[in-house]
Amino acid sequence: MEVAGVKFAPLYVPLERRLQTLAAGVGFLWLIFGGIVCLFLSIYLVLFTRLWWATLLYLTWVFFFDVKVCERGGRTIKWVKSWSWWKYMKDYFPVSMERLPWVELDEKRNYLFCCFPHGMLSLGVLCAFINEHGGFKTYFPRHKQHVVTLTQHYMMPFFREMALALGGISATAESIEYVLGYPGGGHVCVLMPGGAQESYYCKPGQYKIILKKVSFQRKGFVRLALRNGTPLVPVLSFGETDTFDQLEGETLRKIQEVLRKWIGLAPVVPVGRGFFQYSFGLVPRRKPIVVVVGHPLDVPKIENPSADEIEEYHSKFVDHLVQMFEEQKHNYIEDANNKHLIVE
Repeated sequence: MEVAGVKFAPLYVPLERRLQTLAAGVGFLWLIFGGIVCLFLSIYLVLFTRLWWATLLYLTWVFFFDVKVCERGGRTIKWVKSWSWWKYMKDYFPVSMERLPWVELDEKRNYLFCCFPHGMLSLGVLCAFINEHGGFKTYFPRHKQHVVTLTQHYMMPFFREMALALGGISATAESIEYVLGYPGGGHVCVLMPGGAQESYYCKPGQYKIILKKVSFQRKGFVRLALRNGTPLVPVLSFGETDTFDQLEGETLRKIQEVLRKWIGLAPVVPVGRGFFQYSFGLVPRRKPIVVVVGHPLDVPKIENPSADEIEEYHSKFVDHLVQMFEEQKHNYIEDANNKHLIVE
């Protein structure tokens, strides 16, 4: 039914689909606003409730004794990762994980999964890696995954506990190197090298990533891989950019850049759908996402890699990623002959 240009959902929708929409919508809103909501909640509890003493004890423990846990492999809670909520969220799109033929991980080694494109909030990667329903353990049962997210997430009271429980670690060199350096292997660090800035390119049907620009996020991950002799694994989320469009404009982009440098997030204005209509809103669009794990690119262990060595293996990884995209796009993208991976 369409009213005044707004296309509404039918009155009768199966409960399963309603729950999927609720999970995806609330999940996305939690990722955007959960941190600031929890921050204000903690302030309210301290200033206006009888729980001020318990909240202060919690905050003291966080900032004096537990603040570094996000740089020491995190604190995963399997019970939280097993919630049905994550299955409903995954099935909404739906998100599925696949691996290329003959992709196997050596249980005695650690790996760095490099995921593209970032999209609005890396929904495909999050659904595939942060919970027990995503498929990671099906393909790689002998490895434990650690998903790299913004360091700011672990400074927000209460919100940080959810991020840690789901296997999150902070986006710092120390945090990533800690996982890559685990003795005995068996760990996977899941990184989105394009960072928040790449969300500016989240447009339906567009595959544009940031990987060549010089910065720690763009090439620093190669340096960390070389320091630890960790294979680089390309991961492509086909369909990620179809879940949202966004508002654009020169003035808006200038404001976004100022805010991004200040808060670490790219404050894009997403255009999705609503809970009960399909025309606009902050609920992701119901588009399938396939997260494909490619063949590892082995790198030597170099304690102090030079700039030339970093550049060499960075270029090899870019070529490896582009080749994978070109080989696999016909399996997942419409009009694949006219779609290419644009690397900035």
